[in-house]
Amino acid sequence: MSTILQGSATSALVLFSGGQDSATCLAWALQKFARVETIGFDYGQRHVVEMQARLAVREAMKQVLPQYADRLGHDHAVDLTGYGRIAESSLTSERAIEMDARGLPATFVPGRNLIFLTAAAALSDRRGLEVLVTGVCETDYSGYPDCRQATIDAMSQALTLGLDRPVPIETPLMYLTKAQTWELAHQIGGQPLVEAIIETSHTCYAGDREHRHDWGYGCGTCAACELREAGYHQWKEG
Repeated sequence: MSTILQGSATSALVLFSGGQDSATCLAWALQKFARVETIGFDYGQRHVVEMQARLAVREAMKQVLPQYADRLGHDHAVDLTGYGRIAESSLTSERAIEMDARGLPATFVPGRNLIFLTAAAALSDRRGLEVLVTGVCETDYSGYPDCRQATIDAMSQALTLGLDRPVPIETPLMYLTKAQTWELAHQIGGQPLVEAIIETSHTCYAGDREHRHDWGYGCGTCAACELREAGYHQWKEG
């Protein structure tokens, strides 16, 4: 987690997909900063339903965290569909989810977080937002190299140099398990926030919003659903 400006910053831009992790990060940021905006990216993902879920999550946050409702500012949706075609993966095309020669799952979109952070930094510069917040995690994750803290630290340094101003990147979930992420949401907003995340956020790679489970909507069989389900039950049983 970045230490630049920590304790003095009053505004943040949350990289916000509408999933469990980014929803938790949004709640975390609303608790920490007086002004919070969100940015989401349409990169041609097959589970484009997450772009719709984003708006539902934002509205739910105002309801379950009314003490922070006036802190939630604009949402920004960025069209990166051209990038999605370049960085083809099973998330952007009809490909089986399997491991590649490097041992990375086919869901890995090369450079996705690097592109997202660069676009977010450019927007934050124009909007006067001091801190970027992202839900990347290297504990319970799929082995994506752009989710590691070392990658985030390098991006923060590169963006700081490239924009000639500090670009701190906060990663509140970096060393948390999925169970601990559920617990963090509970600590911030109690059961109402947990229920809001269950009902409105979207994680499933298949884009399934038909099947409702105790942990949320999804196919229940993709890697994203399995990770979310396992973390939820571990938290509930813990």
